[in-house]
Amino acid sequence: MDPLLADLLQVLKLERLEVDLFRGESRDPGVRRVFGGQVLGQALAAAYATVEDRPVHSLHAYFLRAGDPDHPIVYEVDRSRDGKSFSSRRVVAIQHGEQIFHMSASFQAEEPALDRQGEMPQVPDPESLPDLVTAMAELKRKAPDRPRPFRDHPHPFDFRPAELPDPLAEIPREPRVKIWVRLKGRLPDDPVLHHCLLAYTSDYFLLGPASMDARMSKERERLQMASIDHAMWFHRPARADEWLLYVNDSPTASGARGFARGSLFSRDGRLVASTAQEGLVRRVPRTDQGS
Repeated sequence: MDPLLADLLQVLKLERLEVDLFRGESRDPGVRRVFGGQVLGQALAAAYATVEDRPVHSLHAYFLRAGDPDHPIVYEVDRSRDGKSFSSRRVVAIQHGEQIFHMSASFQAEEPALDRQGEMPQVPDPESLPDLVTAMAELKRKAPDRPRPFRDHPHPFDFRPAELPDPLAEIPREPRVKIWVRLKGRLPDDPVLHHCLLAYTSDYFLLGPASMDARMSKERERLQMASIDHAMWFHRPARADEWLLYVNDSPTASGARGFARGSLFSRDGRLVASTAQEGLVRRVPRTDQGS
């Protein structure tokens, strides 16, 4: 198994401290703060540990403080309600005695009903596309003086961009990214694990379109970005170790905040999940040393 994938699976294995109290390890993705997807995946794992035989159908979360990658995170689960069809949970993430994140999640007993969805965009197959590192290098070759929209760093995913901004053109009024994603290895048939991994994955690239105007600016080094909130809806079963097309766009940005929405499609065209996020996108004045 890919060592980074093995480490990710370890991160999602929480230690139970008490009946509804859990602890998870932290990792540094290279920016001296915990990746938001890690907290989303761990919080969902904590909530799932208190629910029986009901898959998650939605989560809504707020990022309150940056997580410290050098210390574990404690997750406290409140069993808000268990009804005939739905279970509701609230999860608070605590580090150094302070809340850094909280999330509400809802779980529903499976039942047959109407099934419809929109069409998946037409894009090239992932096998015909370069990986993210190669794609970023090509953008750099085409426009060496213009910053790239995404960072390159080691991760347990195979990313294949199907559509990225043209580095020689103006940034569109509604920035958009289409990218194939899957884990670098086959995993067990565990729906809970795959839901937690999808939550982890969903935090990749969402803030990209929301901040594309500023990211592609030559003043990118003065840019302050952070996720504020995150929502996700799980529509249909999916596997994180099979190709998924993540389609993101950003219809608006204002008030030092950018808004983005995303759709995750399986390779056979099923819409498996939807996401939404608002993030801080602030250009710090040269004389301002604070946040």
